[in-house]
Amino acid sequence: MKLSQKTKVHELLATYPFLEDFLVCRSPKFSMLKNRMARATIGRLATLRAAAGIADLDLGTLLDELAAEIQRVTGARPEIEKPEAGSAPGRAERLSALKSIIQELHDGGDLEKARARFQEAVEDVEASEIAAMEEELIRGGLPVSEVQRLCDVHVGAFRHALDEHLQVDVPPGHPVHTYRADNRAISRLAEELGSLARAAAGGEAQALPKARSVLEQLAGIENHYQRKENQLFPLLERHGVTGPSQVMWGVHDQIRAALKTVRAAADKQDTNAFAEKAPALARDIAEMVYKEEKILFPLALQTLTDGEWAEVRRGEDELGYALEKPAADWPAHSPAPSPTPAPANAPELLPLKTGALSLEQLNLILTHLPVDLSFVDESDTVRFYSEGPARIFPRSPAVIGRKVQQCHPPKSVHIVQEILDAFRNGSKDVAEFWIPLGGKFIHIRYFAVRDADKKYRGCLEVSQDVTAIRTLQGEQRLLSWMKPSKPDA
Repeated sequence: MKLSQKTKVHELLATYPFLEDFLVCRSPKFSMLKNRMARATIGRLATLRAAAGIADLDLGTLLDELAAEIQRVTGARPEIEKPEAGSAPGRAERLSALKSIIQELHDGGDLEKARARFQEAVEDVEASEIAAMEEELIRGGLPVSEVQRLCDVHVGAFRHALDEHLQVDVPPGHPVHTYRADNRAISRLAEELGSLARAAAGGEAQALPKARSVLEQLAGIENHYQRKENQLFPLLERHGVTGPSQVMWGVHDQIRAALKTVRAAADKQDTNAFAEKAPALARDIAEMVYKEEKILFPLALQTLTDGEWAEVRRGEDELGYALEKPAADWPAHSPAPSPTPAPANAPELLPLKTGALSLEQLNLILTHLPVDLSFVDESDTVRFYSEGPARIFPRSPAVIGRKVQQCHPPKSVHIVQEILDAFRNGSKDVAEFWIPLGGKFIHIRYFAVRDADKKYRGCLEVSQDVTAIRTLQGEQRLLSWMKPSKPDA
């Protein structure tokens, strides 16, 4: 085969499998080729020019080295079609060109001129390069909100190149397969919403009732975004890829707010507001699908290991699926996630179901909870109570090791015993009480603690002063926590 800047990595390795080890030895950045999923997806899309850029190698030198290795192993040297001088900029030059184009757009430049400059500067932009550009713009001082505002604009400038990329192909059950199945449903609903907005503007009487049904189905987009935010973004950030996460999360919140507004207009039968707001919402949802398919998913497949994808899958199973469930059990035997190495001289961590904490961290958390906790084991012995500023009922270390029945006055012991018996025999899982106490309103709950086999392992008591909570009205959102809250009129 002839080697050129346009040769696909997948085609090269299919013809010369021994080059995989050669490339990994040439640059650690080629280690992604050992990732079965990246090999089957990114390898089919990436050219040798893009591969050279990813590894910060001179393209001409890489082509010569590949040809020499092929000749060493097979005895025949393939023909090389080298790029003309100056025709294949390195990754740094490409990033510089991309950032310059985006900065021009940020300063009010013309989109069509930016597209023309782009075509002259780079032939086929890679998802990783758009991500790196966003990272560098943010590190250079451009606020995340500004990069977010420019997101549609710069993707528009690069759309022609992105459109030429093949769709990633992953097996059923893989998280990206499920995301893409979600996106087919999301795209269909967004298109329906846009059509209904036009129908409402034209006076169709049934447009709003139909729209409410579509909007109810679109509520599943929240689960899709939460799976990205809580599963995919953290693992990308583990690899230092933070720009796309910050930008996309901001767009998620814009779409959430727009969904709320459009849903309210439909519920209130406000045809004008619905017809005005729904088209922009439909467009924003469709644009997010495009960015996921063309930028986020290829980038993630290039970055994450098989073990990390299995970690994503396990976490998504915990979060659940609102639009599409995984089409198969992938992988059949999920490898355990690799533990994050602890820094030198770090305290020993206690492995928990979700994460790990040092003993000091665990104690600090338990003493800062805004509730009282007490735990009684399956033999009715007090094993733990939390100590902190929110303590309501006094406790002392002497209570540890006592039978819980001995910690209550005789007149209430029979009630305590009834609760424990009901927990133990499985007829109840919760007992709940509330009382006024010293000018406060106290909420007390008892929870049966059971293991994975549903065996009773003890009782957790949670007590909380809810006096202030009972007076809350209106809303206080994260972004306004520094501002004084205004009471409802």
